[in-house]
Amino acid sequence: MATGGQIDTDILSDEIFDVLCSMCRNEGRNTEGEKYCVDCLDYFCVSCVKVHSKVPVLAGHKVLDKSQVKSGTNKGLPRAPAERCDRHSHKHIDMYCQNHDNVGCSTCMAVDHRLCKDTFYIPEFIQNNTYQVEPRDIQAKLKEIAKTLEKQADRFKQDKQRLLKRRAEILADIRKFRQEINGQLDKLEKSSIDEIESKVKCLEDKIEESLKQLQANKSRIRSANSKLASTNTNHSEVFVYVKMGEDAVNVANKYIEHAKIKSTVEDIEFQPDRTILTQLEQKKTIVTLSEKPTKTADNLFQIKGNRSYNVKVKSDENVCYIRSACCMKDGTIILTDRSNNKLKCIHSYNYTVTDYCDLSGRPWQVCMINNTQVAVTIPSKKEVHFISLERKMKTTNKIHTDFECYGLAYANNNLYIADNDTSVYMYTLSGRKLNQFSKDQSGHKLFSSIYSLAVRQDATRIYVADNCKGLIVLDNNGQVITSFNDKQLKWANCCYLTEAGSLLVSGDDSNNVLQFTCDGELIGEVIKADSGKKWIQSVCCNQQMTKMCISRIRDGNIEVYDI
Repeated sequence: MATGGQIDTDILSDEIFDVLCSMCRNEGRNTEGEKYCVDCLDYFCVSCVKVHSKVPVLAGHKVLDKSQVKSGTNKGLPRAPAERCDRHSHKHIDMYCQNHDNVGCSTCMAVDHRLCKDTFYIPEFIQNNTYQVEPRDIQAKLKEIAKTLEKQADRFKQDKQRLLKRRAEILADIRKFRQEINGQLDKLEKSSIDEIESKVKCLEDKIEESLKQLQANKSRIRSANSKLASTNTNHSEVFVYVKMGEDAVNVANKYIEHAKIKSTVEDIEFQPDRTILTQLEQKKTIVTLSEKPTKTADNLFQIKGNRSYNVKVKSDENVCYIRSACCMKDGTIILTDRSNNKLKCIHSYNYTVTDYCDLSGRPWQVCMINNTQVAVTIPSKKEVHFISLERKMKTTNKIHTDFECYGLAYANNNLYIADNDTSVYMYTLSGRKLNQFSKDQSGHKLFSSIYSLAVRQDATRIYVADNCKGLIVLDNNGQVITSFNDKQLKWANCCYLTEAGSLLVSGDDSNNVLQFTCDGELIGEVIKADSGKKWIQSVCCNQQMTKMCISRIRDGNIEVYDI
């Protein structure tokens, strides 16, 4: 045991030196420590530990008897954790249940783990066991799960945006349906009014006819009366006038009796059709709403069957070569026919050509601008044409570039146009160039042979189908987020972004269609290669994601799949 007095460090072993009271040692006194603070990692004598306990900041420290500290060590117990318990905030998390591999405070152990055999004070457990905690492994797992949670949060945001968008569409449909109801009620009102007017006109004509007869009788009565009043002594003439008067009276009496009968019978009665009101009163809404599961960006599309439809029109001179397709909100499909220099409009149900537009060159990619307008690239003309779909399809505007235009997408009120080589450009709808993406941060070329573009509506993701480099996903600053260049996707030639946010990419040589998440992670293969069919050139999907349309090189048909 150490004794009081000055310390002679030359004669003290390391073990004896480490169990001296730290406060006395600092004062130059040689006093043995009787208590050990696991938070301070120091020994204290009986007197000094009282001082230690009176300091407010140190009051919560864990203090043990020297006998509780493992012997034969220079350092004593490791420092106790400073983290406080969520359930018992006045307690520190300093206990470990090995049976449940769970940590908590002493109260937690007393309540939840009182039957467990292997509960330990954490500093003692660490000191007495070779258990090693690898923070880097846990950090890697935390980082990975945080990334997954962030992706899920993005999906929820997309779901909310899609829900709000759908709400706006349904409200518009309700208003439209209300207008249809109003229109039908207007027709019923007009028909009722027309019926009333017709009935009144008929009765009015009868009354007018009766009035004419009345006026005729009045005239006869006046004439007869006048003649009798002016008669002379000619008895023969008086006799004639008397008989004429009697005849006028008889005719008038008959008319009066007939008029009385008709006036009591002929009338109009209004009886509203109350069944209409009753039916409306029984209705709580004018629509029927139901929930249905939606296909999300993570669900691999399942093919249920397909049919082929010919898209040739009479004026076509060559076999149709459908290079690109996009689907409008009403289900209408717009196709580019390169071999016949046409843009074709396909019906959403029977998939027949309902309209087409002749172009000044061979079109490449088409994209939707709004419900009644699309845009299409004409590489040989170095132009992008805007096509109206209202009434007869026709070109309404053009923008010119200084390069051959191939890939095309529209997002956030801007056009994204790609040459067939190394660059993606951002343009305004009026034709002003805003930006160019061609090199990464290291100055290396991003692309080699661009065939197709797709862009998220918020413009946070740009998708490039590069015939040599596969799928490349960029952010809105042109920085590569990810890429996919694998034997599963050979000669990527088309990319199409669905309403749910998943990406469909076709491979020219792999002759298939792959599905990716919005961040470019592969979900799976939707359409597998078919050795009996030609290479896939385009793919699109309707807004409800119930139909998918593809075309093959110089096939003349489109294939519509149920998904």
